[in-house]
Amino acid sequence: MSETAANQTAAPKPDLRLLMEQVVKLLVERPDEVKLDTEDDNGETVFYLKVAPQDLGRVIGKQGRTARSLRALLEAAGERQNLRCDLEILEEDEE
Repeated sequence: MSETAANQTAAPKPDLRLLMEQVVKLLVERPDEVKLDTEDDNGETVFYLKVAPQDLGRVIGKQGRTARSLRALLEAAGERQNLRCDLEILEEDEE
């Protein structure tokens, strides 16, 4: 296996995570409370996003439009790295 192929199956590059963090921080009122964790699940990288309770509505948006847009951005950026990605938005009681 070449080094390039090995990198494509590895965890997402930090720039993908950084992209999501920066976009979400621009949306919320409390950017210091944005927490983004990743987990590899059967070849798919799942991003778990947690924000301050009062910012949850800003991240989800009306009828989930903002959340759908964030997922679309993540999926498109992941495709450029040959990664399957998903975004899960956690409420305060979930971990």
